[in-house]
Amino acid sequence: MKVTAFSLAALAAASLSPGLALAADAETLYQAKACVACHKIDGPMVGPSYQDVAKKYAGQDGAATTLAKHIKEGSQGIWGAIPMPPNAVTDEEAKTLAEWILQQK
Repeated sequence: MKVTAFSLAALAAASLSPGLALAADAETLYQAKACVACHKIDGPMVGPSYQDVAKKYAGQDGAATTLAKHIKEGSQGIWGAIPMPPNAVTDEEAKTLAEWILQQK
């Protein structure tokens, strides 16, 4: 019964706050896709931290669209010599991840 009550409370909170739902979905995608192999939220690995990405794109028009394209298609030369390969994500998943990454501060 506790699990059901918690689940209902979490569902209610997510429906009242779409930002929380986005964060939960995006973090789940981040963990499930290849992102964690090269990126951390708060420090560099093979690729830049998501906080650094958010800083670089802060205030730029179309940043989420640009970043979603880089996630889906890959990129090279933006953060140094190591290229980011294309990722097996849908357009919607790439958009969700991009919007979440841009929220990391």
